[in-house]
Amino acid sequence: MTAPLTRAAILKEARSWIGTPYLHRASLKGQGADCLGLVRGVWRELVGPEPEAMPPYAPDWAEAGRRETLAEAARRCLVAMPVEAAQPGDVLLFRFRAHLPAKHAAILSDGARMIHAYDGARVCEGHLAPWWRRRLAFAFAFPGVA
Repeated sequence: MTAPLTRAAILKEARSWIGTPYLHRASLKGQGADCLGLVRGVWRELVGPEPEAMPPYAPDWAEAGRRETLAEAARRCLVAMPVEAAQPGDVLLFRFRAHLPAKHAAILSDGARMIHAYDGARVCEGHLAPWWRRRLAFAFAFPGVA
């Protein structure tokens, strides 16, 4: 029997990605990752093989499609919750504009910080500042988290 997945293990793994350069569609610790690639990498390390093949996506996919593609995929693989219930180790999804689908993912590291990757930077742990809080649209837990 395997040990249950813990929030501490999620945070330890996510923090081990800090410093990984941003690279669109990538998910290789230390080599390149985008925001979704970070979540995918944590999943692979702690949960197992990815449950779905990643479809190709362009940097402007949310603007072009106008569907909640990222949130729909998260609902299939993760456990949805109200954003107010999110705890450290949970996955957060953000909208960059109110009328557009969510297209940015992060892992909450405490009530005021998150681990994420964004274009032009690296995986980092930063403040969940008011700018981000206003854009928070969805929250999910990894399956089986204790």
